[in-house]
Formats: sequence, structure tokens, C-alpha cells
Amino acid sequence: MSLNEDKKPKKIPRHGMPCQDAMERIRNFSEVALGYDPDTAVEEASRCLSCKNEACREGCPVEVPIPQFIAKIKERDFDAAIAIIKEKNSLPAVCGRVCPQENQCEEKCVLGKKGEPVAIGRLERFVADYELAKGAVVPPVAAPTGKKVAVIGSGPAGLTAAADLAMLGHKVTVYEALHVAGGVLMYGIPEFRLPKKIVQTEINNLKKLGVEIVTNAVIGKCMTVDELLEQEGFDAAFIGTGAGLPYFMEIPGESLNGVYSANEFLTRVNLMKAYLFPEYTTPIKIGRRVAVLGGGNVAMDAARTAKRLGAEEVYIVYRRSMSELPARHEEAEHAEEETINFKLLTNPKRIIGDENGNVIALECLKYELGEPDASGRRSPVPIEGSEFFLQVDTVVVAIGQGPNPLVPRTTKGLDTNRKGNIVASEETGATSKTGVYAGGDVVTGAATVIKAMGAGKVAARSIQQYLLEN
Repeated sequence: MSLNEDKKPKKIPRHGMPCQDAMERIRNFSEVALGYDPDTAVEEASRCLSCKNEACREGCPVEVPIPQFIAKIKERDFDAAIAIIKEKNSLPAVCGRVCPQENQCEEKCVLGKKGEPVAIGRLERFVADYELAKGAVVPPVAAPTGKKVAVIGSGPAGLTAAADLAMLGHKVTVYEALHVAGGVLMYGIPEFRLPKKIVQTEINNLKKLGVEIVTNAVIGKCMTVDELLEQEGFDAAFIGTGAGLPYFMEIPGESLNGVYSANEFLTRVNLMKAYLFPEYTTPIKIGRRVAVLGGGNVAMDAARTAKRLGAEEVYIVYRRSMSELPARHEEAEHAEEETINFKLLTNPKRIIGDENGNVIALECLKYELGEPDASGRRSPVPIEGSEFFLQVDTVVVAIGQGPNPLVPRTTKGLDTNRKGNIVASEETGATSKTGVYAGGDVVTGAATVIKAMGAGKVAARSIQQYLLEN
């Protein structure tokens, strides 16, 4: 070997994520992905080329300085690494678990052009977990400004806006409709993907910044946005109420016993702890066979949850092929490992019940892929005469969700679009109502946690400017 060859950096393959064994994890709700150990994290970080143009950072909705925090991991300075992340991201342990890095920062990674990108998300999770284990350091907070901001909704958009505004010295109060803060992080994402103690630890860290969180507060019922501004003395408001209104397919049989929206199904399990019944008092009925309608991450979550609740057969019924599946590749792969049965190029026609109104079957129709639609995806075309029946006891409808109309309907001068989403500037988060900003799924429709966080960050910057000027 020549001297020059010896100086070439070694090609290190991307490190996989250690996971619970599939047949073991379907019997528990413990976290599936186990995380990197320090040596693995350092070796994975050493794959980073420290590119000067920082293309990976361009793919991050919250602008995390990715090469800089990875460089600190290389040096085993994990405290500095997490400090760099938290300059931009107030929920790193959450993002390290549920952010679709493969379509964002990792998609931009130079190494991914000819091989596998650096595992940015797994490295973020590693240092976030490192900090959680030793106790978080509260970042510096600016001197009090005397300004008050109301944040409506404690999901990722609201929590991000609240953290950024609190660090700027404003008095922030978060209003949450449910009895526990966290929004979709608490009610929507299963324990085995995002342990709830991690969400609550991250929220407790926000409280250390001075953020006040008021639960059981349904804005639009107990108080309106106008009353918050006019009577409670808030100088500005941010609306981050998400997309919690479930969509249904409008096929016969959706009102039968045993049909759930994914929202209800996952909320009962995640937030109400139905999987720990009778230790917790919310039961949930699961039959031997469950059909989940849809192909996104929510559908994967519902199917994998049903399996853990004891269903013998769980079907994903999706009208396109695996290559068009909107769920993250990792989530679909985990579902397959857990013996979830994918009924692809299949669409339900009706849900069939017995004489007592209980689900007993699903009538389906087979499809084939035709020409691409407006988005570039190939349109599914029904195959005439291909009807068949699935014997099922439970059906979970996971085809998406929209905004709850309560806050928009009770706020004077707040514009919405035809879908009921609040109209807000993508660049500023400003709505049609002066002093009121909005972001996340209530504006865009159902999207990702990290995009909602990015919107919360954009709005916080704009609210800061508004408060300085008024």
C-alpha cells in the first residue's frame, strides 16, 4: 500500500438502527428503535464530509446547524453537540425519532448521491437522549419584555413557537384543549415510536423557560381568540391547533360498531392508555381481524398498534402499489417485519355488518395502475368484476384529517380556504387578523412534525417583529 493510499479516508458503511426483535416487540409497547451507543454514534459521525456548502442544512425546516453538531459528536463533545441543535430545535428527542430525515436533510447529503447518506436523524436522537439521561441545561432567556403571547394548541408548531418566544423574553401561555399537553405527539404517535415520557420531558424543559401551559382549555368554547386579545391582555396570538378532524371514505357501513377513525383509535390507545386497561380506565375493542384503510404513517401506526393489542390478522388496504405508499419506508418495513398483511392495489367498496350492527366483513375491489395523475403518481384504475371479501371484526379509517373548525369559526376576521384551513403567509405566518399568526397542520393540512415546527419558528420570528413595532 502506498503512502497516498494510506491517507485516504476509509469508506465506512452507514450504521443501522438497533431494534427490538419483531416477534418480541409485537407483544409490547416499548420503543422499537433502541438508539446508537456512543461508539456507534462517533463512527457514524465520522462519515460526515463537513461540506462547506452545508446542503443538508438546506433540507432542515428548523435550520439546525447539522455539520457543526456532527463535528462535535466526532470529538465526543456530546454536550456541545446538543447545545448546537437546541439553538434551533427545542424538541430534538422528538425529531430524532419521528422526523422524515430521508426526505429532508439526509436527502441533501452529498454521500447519498453515490451511496448512503449520514444518519443525521439517528445522531440527533443520540445526543438528545444523552442530554435527557443527564438532565437538560436550560438555555439563556432574554430579560422580560412585558409582552404577552397566547399560543393555542400544544402540538409541535405551538411548542416551537412558545419556546422561541419565551427565550426572547416574552410571557407565553399555551392553551391545550386536552388534559395533557403535546398535541399529536401525545395522542397520535404510538408509544413504541415515541415514548410519552420523552414528550413530557421536552415539555417540562419548556416550562423551565417560563412557558405556562393551561390544559382542558378549549379555545372557541371557554374563551375566544378575540377575548384573549381584548380581555386577557395578550399582545399577540399564535394558532397551532393542527388537523384533528378525521376524514371518512363515505362508503356504506362506516357507522357500524367496530369502525374507528384513526384519530379516535390512536387517541384511545396513546393518550388514554387503552393498552394498559384496566390499570387505565379506557378500554378498546379489538377483534381477531383488523383492516386499516390507507397507506400513510398514521395507517402504519394504527396497524402496528392493532397487532400489539392482540389482533391475529391485520391488513393494510391501500389502492396503490408499495412504491406509491406515502408512509416512511422505515415504518412500512417495520410493519412488514411485524407480519402486517399489505392488501395493495385494493380499495374498499363497503363495510358489512351483522344483524346487531357489528362489523363482519369488508368488500373490496382490486385495482391496477393507470396513467400518472396531476402529482405524477400513477392513478389507480378499478378492475371490473374483481370484488372480494375480507372477514374482519374491526375497521380503522386512516385516509387523512382536516382542521377542526372551532377556532376559525369563533374568530372574527380570520380567513380560511375552502378546506377550512387558516390562510396564513408561508413567509411570516401572519393571518388576515392583525396580531394573530398561525402555522402547522391547521394551515397546510396534515403534514410532518418537523414542518409544523418550522412554521412555529417562522411565526415566532414574525411575532417578535410585530411586538417590537407595537
